[in-house]
Amino acid sequence: MKQRKLGLPSDQRRAMLRNLVTSLLAEGRIETTEARAKEVRREAEKMVTLGKRDDLHARRQALAYLNSEDVVTKLFETIAPKYSDRNGGYTRIIKTHQRRGDAAQMVILELV
Repeated sequence: MKQRKLGLPSDQRRAMLRNLVTSLLAEGRIETTEARAKEVRREAEKMVTLGKRDDLHARRQALAYLNSEDVVTKLFETIAPKYSDRNGGYTRIIKTHQRRGDAAQMVILELV
């Protein structure tokens, strides 16, 4: 599957996605543009799947991607156990309004 460029150099794009995934897992929902939300969804689903594995290697992989140890702890202890009987589809995208200025479609991305 091809990754969207989002108008950013690859290092900035990776950093932005890591920050958005960390915020999503910390807060439970974020508001962003539709294109960004679709990319964040891919990475967030991978993180929840790591949390469901719940072994040391998965925890270290999550720590390597997420910016906060507190978020990793929350992922493994509270978020992932909620989805133990679910095979994917951990997030939902709800369209809201168009951003004033560039008319980008804004959405709310939240954990189901």
